Amino acid sequence: MRVIAVIPARWASVRFPGKPLTLLCGHPMIEFVYRRASRSELVDSVCVATDDERIADAVRGFGGEVKMTRDDHSSGTDRVAEVAAGDDADVVVNIQGDEPLIHPDDIDAGIKPLLEEGVLGMSTLAVAFGSPEEFLDPNAVKVTRSENGNALYFSRAPIPYSRDVLSGEDRAYKNIIGKWKEISPKPLKHLGLYAYKRESLLRFAGLKSSPLENLERLEQLRAIEDGLAIRVVEINRDTVGVDRPKDRERLLVDDEMRNALEEEKSRWPSISS
Repeated sequence: MRVIAVIPARWASVRFPGKPLTLLCGHPMIEFVYRRASRSELVDSVCVATDDERIADAVRGFGGEVKMTRDDHSSGTDRVAEVAAGDDADVVVNIQGDEPLIHPDDIDAGIKPLLEEGVLGMSTLAVAFGSPEEFLDPNAVKVTRSENGNALYFSRAPIPYSRDVLSGEDRAYKNIIGKWKEISPKPLKHLGLYAYKRESLLRFAGLKSSPLENLERLEQLRAIEDGLAIRVVEINRDTVGVDRPKDRERLLVDDEMRNALEEEKSRWPSISS
């Protein structure tokens, strides 16, 4: 089966305009994502999907492949689907362009279920929450799974509710902070990598937005409501997302993260001659 990885990228981010080209250790952030995706053992080719010539020029500048897309897409998924519609790949991986330290092994972990199970159409990643504060944060999306590993629900609310731990008169979620050590296993945080069978991606992108999707502002709920099974693969590493300028600054002042970026740079020098 042929696997392609597509990194959707746009310039006009409300919170961080020009984010794909923000510099990390002297290189555009999207270059780190591209080169890491290129080291995946299961990915046959990588491209950046964008409608912006500034991003396209930067990607071509480091030897990357670019697919120019329409400028009216409402989501990165729609941009990836446009690329998939013009390609005969069996599996399409949507890799977020703002996670410069995504690990190639984790990309492979998200792909494997689609290669091993013929009826499965979609997979994604999750990691155990590391703190109760993050668990309570609505910006950190939670996911629950069935015994076979498929997603039951995604939510911004803190799910699942640990009733036995939160006993007593006040069972408010805020009390989980003092009882976090008692919760086992830890709840799962959804990570934004998706792998699709090509036909499942095109079907998903063609669906109208769903009630739960609109309520939670989580497009993966459209797939759940349509009956599409989503395998959730738990990994051991969290990803580092750069959503705002302050996230970039936090990454660069963290010695461990900065060293990881420098180590990545040492692997280069060029994708293509």
